[in-house]
Amino acid sequence: MSDFIATVLSDPADPAPALPPIANDGFFPDIDPVMWREQMRIRDGVTPARMREALIAAIITVGRDLAGWAAARRAEGIASLALVPADTIDGVSVKLLAYRRAVFTAAKAEVVEHYRDIDITGAGQRKSDDLDPSVTELRRDSLHAIRDVLGVTRTTIDLI
Repeated sequence: MSDFIATVLSDPADPAPALPPIANDGFFPDIDPVMWREQMRIRDGVTPARMREALIAAIITVGRDLAGWAAARRAEGIASLALVPADTIDGVSVKLLAYRRAVFTAAKAEVVEHYRDIDITGAGQRKSDDLDPSVTELRRDSLHAIRDVLGVTRTTIDLI
């Protein structure tokens, strides 16, 4: 008779490991990967390294789009986005909320887009093709949030 010993490597009820916030440039707020995972419904299959990479790429992209605007605020003596005069919702500046949304949606678009780097065929390819509108919509949402931070309209229409 042999002895059988079962070892549990991890308890599914255990919470995901805490990930440290990603430090930003001082003007824009730090980004919390745990909040991003929860709010954007990111699957557990996305590794912490991949999460961090996607969030950093999004911070860079959004920061580049807001660089001129942020420089103008700094020139006015405003040290951080949290100090820019703005309405608040639930005690949080709408500019901060819009910035977070811009980063979160851009990062999710990055993850969704790059999860298609696995070799897939047939039905998997069709399912992958269904993700395209999602990536496009996420990028659109990020651009809308950037425009909300800038305080400009989302659409410009000219008569010809």
